[in-house]
Amino acid sequence: MSDTRVVDPVDDPTPTRRKAKPSGGLFRAFWRWHFYASFLVIPVLLVLAGTGLIYLLRFQVEPVLHGDLLKVDVPAGASRLSYDDQAAAVRKAYPDGRIASVVEPSAPDRSTDFTVSTATPGSREAEDATIREVYVDPYSGRVLGALDPDHTLSGWAKNTHKDMMLGTPGRYVLELGACWSIVMALTGYYLHWRGRTARARRRLAKARGAALRHRHATVGLAVGIGLLGLVVSGLPWTVWWGAKVQTLASSQGTSMWSADPGAQSSAPTLDASVPHSHNVPWGSGRSPVPSSAPEQEGASPVGVDYAIGAAERRGLSHPMTVVLPADATGVYSVMGYAFHAPSREATVHVDQFTGQPVAQYGYGDYSALAKVVDQGIALHEGRRFGSLNLAVSAAFCLAVIFLCLAGPLMWWRRRPRGSSLGAPRGRLDVRTGPFAVAGLAGLALVLPVFGASLVAVFALDQLVLRRVTPLKNFFNVA
Repeated sequence: MSDTRVVDPVDDPTPTRRKAKPSGGLFRAFWRWHFYASFLVIPVLLVLAGTGLIYLLRFQVEPVLHGDLLKVDVPAGASRLSYDDQAAAVRKAYPDGRIASVVEPSAPDRSTDFTVSTATPGSREAEDATIREVYVDPYSGRVLGALDPDHTLSGWAKNTHKDMMLGTPGRYVLELGACWSIVMALTGYYLHWRGRTARARRRLAKARGAALRHRHATVGLAVGIGLLGLVVSGLPWTVWWGAKVQTLASSQGTSMWSADPGAQSSAPTLDASVPHSHNVPWGSGRSPVPSSAPEQEGASPVGVDYAIGAAERRGLSHPMTVVLPADATGVYSVMGYAFHAPSREATVHVDQFTGQPVAQYGYGDYSALAKVVDQGIALHEGRRFGSLNLAVSAAFCLAVIFLCLAGPLMWWRRRPRGSSLGAPRGRLDVRTGPFAVAGLAGLALVLPVFGASLVAVFALDQLVLRRVTPLKNFFNVA
């Protein structure tokens, strides 16, 4: 059977000597931008979607992978031991470690999670400490074992999602990929609209690759808006844009992040509800950092259970996360459960000797900007609207992965057999697309990392590709 191929002047990337119509020329220019942006965006989105999916489902995946540590049998008629008794068992098992935090079990059949920090011999730097998640059976007090939070599947996904395991250079790559994904989404919508007639003809003719192109366009139509939303909600974390906007916000007396005066609240855990906003140190100086009263002779800390009780009386919800004081002046920082409701985020700081709350900080104390960012983060992480948000976010990640695989496959099927990359031939200028050029310029001003890459692209095009004939032919420069 012969291969039926319907060629449309608007839908075919093959170079043509005929003068293209303005609309067709703009179509090809947008397609060319979409095509070349994919070289950066596809690897970045594959990493972000894959690791994001894993981290999104961490509460479902980790108990399966580490059921011997995270799950316990519930004895008939038994009650849980106090957290202080469980902490004593942890200290006995790890005599050189310091308990940094305690996370209450999220269900009757779950273990208690203790974060234990052990300083490296000969080092006083906190960042050199070894962190382990130690799990305790809350009914027997038996220490079940420990995990390195950075070497679990979800820990690997979290760290890769943050910087591709490359540190600061990786964060720049992710920021650049996120910026260019905006171009991918916007050009994709234009291509979807302008190419709809040609795609319909190819489908009716059962042309080779028509079905995959249709699926790619249809899935992209649904994913584009979500992609733009995730990019925008993820920008506050970026290494350049996020840092610069935060600096600007601070200079105006506000902040993208809530700024809890309770200092340490960032102990890493697998199953904690610690809000990201609590990881930012208090910098405005307008509120005193809470501290415990001077230790009286013979005084001893009131303990985790008493601190939880004090926070419970202040209205915080279980399961709570408690960050223990690091020294004699520190406080218990008790954070209530607000995983699915950022507006309920609250931390009560409790004097370690008197057991009295000395400060309380919550969502109502955030700046307006911090509230918006906090809600955006919750939506980004699939926890804003409960199970619905989780399901939609998981489906979104799978859809992004499909697009990242379908795009290269479409190119592979139509790639030329000669010495050309097979890129669509088109050129965007003020004459053919004044609004598109203005939009690119505006985006470059708002996102300077993108702007810098745009300058580099234009310089490469004008100074190299157009002047070296083999490269000009290979990259289909118009």
